[in-house]
Amino acid sequence: MLFGILLRKVILQGRLTVYDANGQKHEFGDPAAANPISIRLHTPALHWKLALNPRLYIGEAYMDGTLTVEEGGTIFDLLALVVSNTAHREVSILDRWGLRMRRWLRAFSQANPVQRSRSNVAHHYDLSTDLYEMFLDARRQYSCAYFADPSMSLEEAQRAKLDHIARKLLLEPHHRVLDIGCGWGGLALHIAETTGAHVTGITLSAEQHAYAVASAKERGLTDKVAFHLRDYRNETGTYDRVVSVGMFEHVGVPNYDTFFETIRDRLMPDGVAMMHTIVQGGTPWPTNPWLMKYIFPGGYCPAVSEVVTSIERSRLWNCDMECWRLHYAETLRHWRDAFIAHWRDAEALYDERFCRMWEFYLAGCEVGFRHDNMMVVQFQLARQRDAVPLTRDYLYQANDKAAMREPGYPARRVA
Repeated sequence: MLFGILLRKVILQGRLTVYDANGQKHEFGDPAAANPISIRLHTPALHWKLALNPRLYIGEAYMDGTLTVEEGGTIFDLLALVVSNTAHREVSILDRWGLRMRRWLRAFSQANPVQRSRSNVAHHYDLSTDLYEMFLDARRQYSCAYFADPSMSLEEAQRAKLDHIARKLLLEPHHRVLDIGCGWGGLALHIAETTGAHVTGITLSAEQHAYAVASAKERGLTDKVAFHLRDYRNETGTYDRVVSVGMFEHVGVPNYDTFFETIRDRLMPDGVAMMHTIVQGGTPWPTNPWLMKYIFPGGYCPAVSEVVTSIERSRLWNCDMECWRLHYAETLRHWRDAFIAHWRDAEALYDERFCRMWEFYLAGCEVGFRHDNMMVVQFQLARQRDAVPLTRDYLYQANDKAAMREPGYPARRVA
């Protein structure tokens, strides 16, 4: 089995048993390892497909049911075993060539002009709203939560994230705020409710826009919050604050300079911006081909160096960088558990293959944050070096962890 040659070089820790399409048993790794995992390949084509391009075909095989986890856990456990063995290994010559090739091609795959951006967003974010209600919190935060206390629930951690962002923005009631990639409007509505600021949210998702508009009306905030179907490149006017959470991953490397120049142009001279995004540590790697094909077309999580270089060219001050390491792993664990608990509901909306695809997506992303080099970074930006306090004291006030558990906990402002 050709796939076995690859696995023999990869699985050095842990134990993996593979039953090939002919029923033959192959064992890899440490025979004495605890919690061994076994999988079964149901079609002979997988013997060479998984050796040729495992990053694409393992996901497709799981979706199609031609690869099943037989014993020892779930698809999450299989991916964790593989990634924990490969995450910090030296890159092979073949991988180096593949990396170079994908870098050459990304000028096309990540070009993301306005129309393609709209199509890419629709592919993922215009799915049924019922789907997202199955696993997101009540505010529909589809980005990394902030577990200020490890015992927090998802609801509490997402509220903590919103409060943390509001404090970083140093908001006042008279401020005008631009929320780039506002999603379902949770952050914009939170800012308006807790600080009194006026917020303009922009998104390319028709489903998200409709939901956000309805939420603002339902909560009586139409005088404080406005949502528009608009690309960030088409936004005009100036704002006291600019925020973007979980949207930069869809911008594409060729557009990084344009993105940060847009923030600078939209920001008042004494304004403050905050960007929250997934990044990868170390050498920039292209987006996983399965994730690009099925989940986030046009998406890319940059290396920190790629972001900082573009910020520097925009002549913005990078006032603060905060790295969240395992917060997204915990967020994804909550999402994955909730999705699996609603499996039959999701199957009724779509089908079994869709459910396996979604499970693979959530499991693979969690593994990336738990065992590989993925993390979240918040960049606090400004046009002037003294636009924000010189220390972080204003972010961490006494009894914050306890206060965040109180139902009416407001985002505190700094005078």
